[in-house]
Amino acid sequence: MESNTAFSLLELFKMGGIFMWPLLVFSVTAMAIIIDRVLYLVRHKLQINELASKVLDTTKKGNIKDSAAFLEPIAGRNMGARVLLALVHHSDLNEDRLEKAVTTEALGCINSLESGFNFLTAIGSLAPLTGFLGTVSGMIGAFRSIAEATEVNAQIVANGIYEALITTVFGLIIAIIAMSAHYILASFVDRFAIRTEQACSELITALSKGNAHTSAGKHAD
Repeated sequence: MESNTAFSLLELFKMGGIFMWPLLVFSVTAMAIIIDRVLYLVRHKLQINELASKVLDTTKKGNIKDSAAFLEPIAGRNMGARVLLALVHHSDLNEDRLEKAVTTEALGCINSLESGFNFLTAIGSLAPLTGFLGTVSGMIGAFRSIAEATEVNAQIVANGIYEALITTVFGLIIAIIAMSAHYILASFVDRFAIRTEQACSELITALSKGNAHTSAGKHAD
């Protein structure tokens, strides 16, 4: 059963003509990017709410060093911890500068998470166009066969159109897979960005209050 399926796909590939080769490149590239991004997102955990709660508790108690000690070991493989660590390291800054520092770190993390997404979008656009180009090329060949034939019958027309449409089908399949993966992966990153913004906002408020109390105490002394 498997050998028949493989043989069928190989035959379809041969029948699709030269434009099947760029479609093959698009399909392999898309799958490589999808697998790489999925593994990257799984490896760099996108959970931040629990981390933010722990850091917020220690921050309210004034234990900034404890927060840093908690985040540093896991920051390498946790994007949320990386952002929160940047926040903790710049905790002595005023609110505006603190927001800028955290925003810069968060944007860097999000850009690394979204690496390769543009290629998926490009493949999603180019694959159906390449497939349609192959179809047009196949239709030209089909009509040329009709013009050169002494007797025109339905089989000549049907075979030419059948072969011409193969590239369009493969192009659309590749585009659907690439764009679907892009939307799914982007949704995970978007949710992470929203949760990160909310968590950082709460922590910045807490740190600003703590800095204000510290400054007031120093002035009182």
